[in-house]
Amino acid sequence: MAEMRARPGLRNLITDVPGLRVGQAQDAAARTGVTVILPDERAVCAVDVRGGAPGTRETDALAPENLVEAVDAVVLSGGSVYGLAAADGVVGWLGAQGRGFGLVPGVPPSPVVPAAILFDMANGGHKAWGEAPPYGALGREAVLAAGLAFDLGTAGAGYGAMAGALKGGVGSASVVSADGYAVGAIVAVNSWGSVVAPGGRTFWAAPYEIDGEFGGLGATGLAAAPDEWGLAKRPDAARNTTIACVATDAALTPAQAKRLAVMAQDGLARAIRPAHAPFDGDIVFALATGRRALQAPADLTLARLGALAADTLARAIARGVHEATPWPGTDVRCWRDLPG
Repeated sequence: MAEMRARPGLRNLITDVPGLRVGQAQDAAARTGVTVILPDERAVCAVDVRGGAPGTRETDALAPENLVEAVDAVVLSGGSVYGLAAADGVVGWLGAQGRGFGLVPGVPPSPVVPAAILFDMANGGHKAWGEAPPYGALGREAVLAAGLAFDLGTAGAGYGAMAGALKGGVGSASVVSADGYAVGAIVAVNSWGSVVAPGGRTFWAAPYEIDGEFGGLGATGLAAAPDEWGLAKRPDAARNTTIACVATDAALTPAQAKRLAVMAQDGLARAIRPAHAPFDGDIVFALATGRRALQAPADLTLARLGALAADTLARAIARGVHEATPWPGTDVRCWRDLPG
């Protein structure tokens, strides 16, 4: 009898985790965009921040000792500090649907929507928006578009992103364990570090690739001398950030979700070199939709889910850069332009 192994889900997207949808919107003129991860029902959420220059909203509320134990959506956005307003559009829509954290009868609920942003302000797009940045409208547009299928590459929060010296983008991947747990990841890759090994086009995430999902080159090109980063950004291009969300259908407590987020951060280190720099704002959210009980021993199962989340996030990072295309009318360098 053949051994059962973990395999990608039907779509190889985070929406293979039951109970999740994703919506995206972008502004081509401004070269920026928004990605919304929308649970069907309120979901347990945690966050782990490793970058030295993070930009966030509502992340303090996610601490396990605090009152709120679940969220209504997670927002990833371009736009630096302006992009945090994308959550306003999502909150407004959720509140109008009667969704959110309710305490007082007769008072509208308060949707809990943590968010993180990346810096895409210097990519040549039109940013002269004065007192009317586009992000609230983009957030609403993205949540209205939420579904099971969505675009990878130059889309959503990754529309304006650069991954080192290459065009960055939105990536996603999934895996279903042999015993049926679903794990997924979505990421907007705007890293300072390089996603490929020096001198070629082999992704650092190559050992974790499944079924040629980002080029099928194998891992033979993985080599680098100490302090050799290849296609990282210039030292003066110190405005970056990779923002991500991992998810599982397991029923986790807030503390267990925090451990999932912590372990998932290893996916950044496996796929980007270097990661977590002083001028990266690297952040990973973790969502648990609670469709499956955490089987005993719980700590071992959680460790397995964390390991799967890290590998899946590494794959998602490579997929986002692999699928990235130039902005219209530009020749920005993409992975597909590399020789080999």
